[in-house]
Amino acid sequence: MKTVTIEAKGISVSLDLAVGHIAAMAVKAGGRNLHPLHRAPWIDEPRETLPVDLPDGVLRLSGDFLCAPFSVADVEAAPLHGWPANSPWDLMESAAIEGGRQARFRLRRPVMGALVEKILTLRDGHPFLYQEHAFVGGHGAISVAHHAMTVMRDGGRLAFSPKRVAATGPDPLEPDPARGRFLLAYPARTHDLGAFPAAAGGTVDLADYSMDRRHEDFVTLVEADHDGPAWTAVARRAEKDLVLVLKNPAELPVTMLWLSNGGRDYAPWNGRHRGVLGIEDGRTAVGHAASLGDNWLKREGVPTAFELAEGRRVAFRQVIGAVPLESDEPPRSVTASHGRLRLDLAGGERRDLPFDDGFLRAGQPG
Repeated sequence: MKTVTIEAKGISVSLDLAVGHIAAMAVKAGGRNLHPLHRAPWIDEPRETLPVDLPDGVLRLSGDFLCAPFSVADVEAAPLHGWPANSPWDLMESAAIEGGRQARFRLRRPVMGALVEKILTLRDGHPFLYQEHAFVGGHGAISVAHHAMTVMRDGGRLAFSPKRVAATGPDPLEPDPARGRFLLAYPARTHDLGAFPAAAGGTVDLADYSMDRRHEDFVTLVEADHDGPAWTAVARRAEKDLVLVLKNPAELPVTMLWLSNGGRDYAPWNGRHRGVLGIEDGRTAVGHAASLGDNWLKREGVPTAFELAEGRRVAFRQVIGAVPLESDEPPRSVTASHGRLRLDLAGGERRDLPFDDGFLRAGQPG
């Protein structure tokens, strides 16, 4: 595996150049090394032991990656989640910047005629990876999403910036009981994240990631109107840390949760892909054609693609971080200002973290 690693004081990130996935992320804090991101258990297994038809993005599933389009590529031919998640990237530049380090990468293949750029920035003493993706030129429109994944040995608790609705699609990910299982009802929706309709009746608390339920589920959360930033926080119980994922909701108005806890019984999953939570911030419906056409999100005023054009640069940003946390209760609120990210924790505790609060406001949705 060919990777490029960039480092700043207290943090390092490695990118797998074969597929553009973050292969590793480590944060040094409180005398510990925190590893907030997931790496699939089959990555180091011999290729001949794995199914022959797996996309490269599944073979090397790790960390976070760009989906463009998100899900099925049924407008311009590409594997699941598009070429940015399944084909090589080149390092264009890696250099010191004031107070940190920055690396620029370019996808070898165009997407809808556009050049695709990835810019990773680390800052000394900041427990965060600052990511920007950009499409330069091109034609038509593209749906996009990040695919950040964390993993828990003993589950955890989730918290979110305000959402106005949570909804599942018409069909579960694993409808065949011979291949897997699911927990949530399909289709279903609710305004109460603590009471999502369950397939077997009753409700499920989306804030509770419990390891004793083996299932594969996918649910879309739509951001409510608020001052931002938008955020997802995961208090990992066994790891005793807090994973944070932040975005600008004007750029990426939906957060899709992939709950992958032993719910697939076929290779390479084999019931062993457990405790994984995908936090997939996007501007998309499920599938490229669906994102460009009529869909339930558009009908509710939510954009599901970026418009591309020659001479135009369309960019969007996301932040991933981790800090130690002894409690298994995530923050009640997360706010950013004056170079700090403030976490309001249980029991009235407040914690301030160094944070580039201008970063998420710098992109330009199109």
